[in-house]
Amino acid sequence: MAYTYDDQNIFAKILRGEIPNDTVYEDDFALAFRDIQPQAPEHVLVIPKGPYVTYDHFATTATDAEIVGYTRAIGAVCAALGVEPGAGGMGYRMIANSGDAGVQEVPHLHVHILSGRMLGRMLKRFDD
Repeated sequence: MAYTYDDQNIFAKILRGEIPNDTVYEDDFALAFRDIQPQAPEHVLVIPKGPYVTYDHFATTATDAEIVGYTRAIGAVCAALGVEPGAGGMGYRMIANSGDAGVQEVPHLHVHILSGRMLGRMLKRFDD
């Protein structure tokens, strides 16, 4: 599937410095910042710096360096927040919404990292 990237989306504007953000982490491949409408005590968005719409778009067209860099950035954000369960944190949920059925609001790949409270089930069990 071909993707068309809208360079006027809010995350593209944040990357260009046109809109301020509360930066948690930044490197050559990613920017992480606090969500302006947090759903948990820790709610950080991690976006790649390249023009990718969804995770499948990123996974099939990004360079190996971008994929590794973005993935490492997510790990660095979890470490900075102190949420990784292997290091004594309480754990986290990572969500990437894609397309209309996934309720993606901004057409730029981003993952939500949420923690700081018990989050409950993400979806009702199919057999419930």
